[in-house]
Amino acid sequence: MARLGRTGFLTLAVLFHLIYAYSIFDIYFVSPIVSGMSSFHVEREPGAEAPANRLVLFVADGLRADKAFQAFPDPDIPADAEENDPIHLAPFIRSRVLSHGTFGISHTRVPTESRPGHVALIAGLYEDVSAVTTGWKLNPVDFDSVFNRSRHTWSWGSPDILHMFEEGAVPGRVDADSYGEEAEDFTSDATVLDTWVFDKVKELFASAKSDPELDARLREDKLVFFLHLLGLDTTGHGYRPYSKEYLHNIKIVDEGVKEISKLVEEFYGDDKTAFVFTADHGMSDWGSHGDGHPDNTRTPLVAWGSGVSGPRQPAKDALSGHEDGVSSDWELHSVQRNDVAQADVAALMAYLVGLDFPTNSVGQLPLAYIDGTPKEKALAAFANTQAVFEMYHVKEKHKKAALIRYTPFEPLADGGKDSVDQHLQIIRDLIDSGSYEDAIEKSATLFITALEGLRYLQTYDWLFLRTIVTLGYLGWIAYSLTTVIDLHVLHGTSRSDRTLTTTIFFSSILVALFSVFFYQGSSWRYYFYGIFPIFFWEEVFSRRKAFLAGRAILLGHVRSVGEHFSFGFQLLLFVGVLEALVHSYFQREIYTLCFILGAFWPLFYGFGFVKNHVALCGTWAVGCLLMSTFTLLPVVKVEDVNIITYGAGLMLFTGLLYLLFEDDILGHNRQSAAVTRTGSRIIMGMQLGVVILALIVTRSSVAFLQSKQGLPLGNQVVGWGVLVASLSLPLLHRLYPNSHYLHRLMILFLTFSPTFILLTISYEGLFYFVFCMTLIAWVRLEHATYVHTTGPPAKQAQETPKPPTKDSTDAATIVEGETYRFRTLSVSDARVALFFFFLLQSAFFSTGNIASISSFSLDSVYRLVPVFNPFSQGALLIFKILIPFAIISANLGILNRRLEVAPSALFMVVMSISDVMTLNFFYMVRDEGSWLDIGTTISHFCIASFLCTFVAGLEFLSEVFISGVDFGPRANAVTASIAETVNGTILEDHKPISNGIEDEK
Repeated sequence: MARLGRTGFLTLAVLFHLIYAYSIFDIYFVSPIVSGMSSFHVEREPGAEAPANRLVLFVADGLRADKAFQAFPDPDIPADAEENDPIHLAPFIRSRVLSHGTFGISHTRVPTESRPGHVALIAGLYEDVSAVTTGWKLNPVDFDSVFNRSRHTWSWGSPDILHMFEEGAVPGRVDADSYGEEAEDFTSDATVLDTWVFDKVKELFASAKSDPELDARLREDKLVFFLHLLGLDTTGHGYRPYSKEYLHNIKIVDEGVKEISKLVEEFYGDDKTAFVFTADHGMSDWGSHGDGHPDNTRTPLVAWGSGVSGPRQPAKDALSGHEDGVSSDWELHSVQRNDVAQADVAALMAYLVGLDFPTNSVGQLPLAYIDGTPKEKALAAFANTQAVFEMYHVKEKHKKAALIRYTPFEPLADGGKDSVDQHLQIIRDLIDSGSYEDAIEKSATLFITALEGLRYLQTYDWLFLRTIVTLGYLGWIAYSLTTVIDLHVLHGTSRSDRTLTTTIFFSSILVALFSVFFYQGSSWRYYFYGIFPIFFWEEVFSRRKAFLAGRAILLGHVRSVGEHFSFGFQLLLFVGVLEALVHSYFQREIYTLCFILGAFWPLFYGFGFVKNHVALCGTWAVGCLLMSTFTLLPVVKVEDVNIITYGAGLMLFTGLLYLLFEDDILGHNRQSAAVTRTGSRIIMGMQLGVVILALIVTRSSVAFLQSKQGLPLGNQVVGWGVLVASLSLPLLHRLYPNSHYLHRLMILFLTFSPTFILLTISYEGLFYFVFCMTLIAWVRLEHATYVHTTGPPAKQAQETPKPPTKDSTDAATIVEGETYRFRTLSVSDARVALFFFFLLQSAFFSTGNIASISSFSLDSVYRLVPVFNPFSQGALLIFKILIPFAIISANLGILNRRLEVAPSALFMVVMSISDVMTLNFFYMVRDEGSWLDIGTTISHFCIASFLCTFVAGLEFLSEVFISGVDFGPRANAVTASIAETVNGTILEDHKPISNGIEDEK
C-alpha cells in the first residue's frame, strides 16, 4: 500500500476514532428494544374490574426528592422578616404520604435527562444511552408504552416531551396539548408553564359539561391523564434548586396537584381514580442534570387513590426504608418508605388501570404500592414475570438465529428442570393451591433470573467485540508510532516488506471476520471494527524494519548499563504521567501536584541555564503555580460579577501593555513599515474596545437577570454583536500584517477575550489569562532548552558536503545558497508532546470536570439565549470550552516551527500516545452499578477517544492560526521542505551539512 502522507494520516485518525468511539454502545449499551412479543395482563375473575378506571400522572420535571419533602423557610415571606419558621412546601402531597397513599424514592438512570426519564416512567424500559444523541424534538417512541396500551390518553405540557409520545402511539390514541417553545424562557417566571397546564386540565373537564361526546369519552375506563410540569426544571436551571424561586415553584405545583385531584374526584365521584406523582430526574445544586449524581437520580414517588395501598407504619425490628439516612430530615419516619427503580412506575400504572404491561418493560411491579388480596398480588406478579420471560424468549430466539454457535443461559436452558415453561408452571401450581406468598416469592426470583438472562443476551458478544476493539486500538498505537518514525525520523526512506504469504495471511483473517459478520447480520459498523486492526497490523508488520532503524537512531546514544537504566526510568516516568492523567479524571488535584513539580522543570538544565533565562524561568514558574490553584477551586461555581470584572481587567491591561511596549517586546529589527504598524495598532485598539464593551454588557445583563427582570432585547442584541465583532475584527489584521509570532498570539488572545467575559460566571476569565501566559512561557522555554541542549551552530563553511546514500535518513534543503539538514525527531520531543498533552488535559479540567455534564453552568448562556433551546445553548457553552484548545493549538504550531520539525510531527506523537488513556477507559466502562459510575465511565471513554480526533483538528487549526507568521528564512524553508517530505516528496539531491539554530530572543 502507498505510504500515507500527513493529510492522509490525520484523516485516517479522525475516521478511526469516530467509528471506534461508538463501539462502547455496540458492546455495552445495545438497545433493549425487540419486537414480536405477546403482551400480558393480570388475569382476573370474569366481570372483575381493574383497581382503577383511570389514572392521573403528574411529572414534576426536575424535582429532587429531598426538596419535595424537606422543610424550608417560606419563600414567599421576605428574608428579613422576624419570624419565618421552616414549613413543608408541598402540604397536599405530604398529606397523601401520611394519610392516603404510599411513597418512596424513584431511582433514575443516566443520562438524567427528560427524554430517557419519561421513557422509563411511561414505557418501563431504559433506552440505550446513545438514544439521547439521536435528537430531542419529535422523536417518536418506537416501542410500547402505557399510553399506547390505554384506551385514550390526554396530555399537557412541553412540546419536547408530549409530541414524541403522541407520534409513537396508535394514531388518535394520545392527545397532546402543548405551549409554544418560546414560553420556556429561563429569565422569566417559569411557574406560568405549570399554571398553564393546570388551567388546560380545568378547561377540558369544564368543556365536558357542555359536550356530551367528550363527557362520554371521559367516562370510559382505561384512561390516562398526563400532566407534564416543566416549571421546576426551568426555574432550577435559571435560579438553582435551593433558590426562593425553585421553592416557590414547589408550592405552585403542590397547590395545582391539589386542585386537579379535587376536580377529578368531584367530576367522577366514583372513587375509581388512581394518582401518581413523580419526577423524571432531579437537579444538582448548580442547576444542571444529566450525570449520575444522587441529586439527579433521586426523585419523589407518591401514589394514592383507587387500588393504591395506604400508608403503613414500619414493623418493629423491620426495615423501614429510611436506613440510608437520605430521608432523615423529612419527618416521615412514621411511614414506610418504598423505593423503586424508575421503570417500575410503568408496571405500577399498567396494573392500576388494568392495562397490558408494555411489551418492552423491564420494570418490576412494586407490590408494596398495591392494595389487593394476596391472590391478586400473586397474579399480578406472575403476569409481570411472564411479560419479562416473553421478552427473554424472543431475544434468545433472535440471538440463536443470528449466531453460528449459541450457548444458552444456564439457569433458563431448554429442557430439564431449568426450562422456562417448568418455572412458570410451578408458579401456576402454587397459585392454584393457594400458596400465594410462595408464588409471589417465586415470581420475584424468576423475574430477577429473567433479567439476568436478558443481561446474558445483552453481553453475549462482549468478549468477541472487546477483543477486536482492543486489537484495533493497539494496532493504531503501533501504526501511528511506525508512521511517526517513518515520516519524522527516517524521513520517508523506509521500504515496506510485503510478501505473498503475509498478504494471504492477513487477507484470510479479514475474510473470516467478514463472513462471521455477514452470517450474523451485523451492523455495518462491525465491518469497520474488523478492518481497522487488520489494516494497522499488516502495515506495522510490513514496515517492521522501520522500528529497527528508528531504534538505532533514537536510542543510539543508549549504550552503557547506566544509560539503559536511565532510559528505562524515563520511560517509566513517561508512562506514569499518562496513568496519572487517567486518574486525574477522578481526582482533579493531580494537576495541582503536576503543575507544582513542573514549575521546577528548568532546573534540570542546570543553574547556568536558569541564570541566563531568569525572567523566562520565573514567568514559567509563576504560571505553573497559578495554574495549580484552579484545580483546587470548587467545580460548582456561583455567579460573581466582581471576579468576572477582575478577569476582564487583566485581559484589558495585558492588551494595553502590549500596545505601549510593542516595539520593545517584538524588537525594532522585526518591525514592519510605520503605516502597517499604525494600522495594526488601530485594529488592536478596536479589539480592546470590544473587550470593554463585553464587560459593560455582561455586568448589565447580570444585574437584570439577578433582579429577575428578564433579559432586555437590547442587551441580547449588543451581546451577540460583541461576540460576532470579536471574532470578525482579527480578519482586518490581514490589511496590516505583522508576522511576529508574539503579535499573532496577542491577536488570538484578544479575539477570544470577549467570549470569556460574556460566557463566564466566575473565575474562568482568570484561568484564561493565566493559561495563555503559561503557554507563551512554555513555547519560549522549550525553544530556549532546545538551543541550550543542541549547542551553537557549526560554521557552514567548515562542513564538507557528502551526497546521501539511497537509504540515508538525512534530507536537506537549500536556503539562499546554504544547505540545511532536516531535524529528525528525538526522544526529547516525546517530552514536548507529553507536556502538550498534559496542558491539553488541564484545559479540560481547570475550570470544571468535563466528564460530568453537570459541571458547567448554563447561567452565562442565558445572557445570549434566554429561551430554552438545548442545541444553541449547548453550542455556546461548548464554544467557550473549546477556546483554550484553539489557543494551545496555535502555541504548539509555533513551537513546531521554532524547533524546526515538521508542522504535524508533535501532533502525530500526541495522537500516538493518547490512546493509552483510551484503552484504560475502554475497560473501565460500566453498564451496571450506580448510575454515577455508569455515566462517568461513558463520558471518560468518549473524551479520551475523541482526544485523538480533537488533536487532529487542532493540527489543522494551528496551520490556520500561524499562517503567515515569519520564523526567519531558515525556519520557513526548512519547514516547507520537511512538509514536502511528509507528504511524500523525498529530497535526495541536496547535500546534508550540520544543523543551525537561532537563539531565543
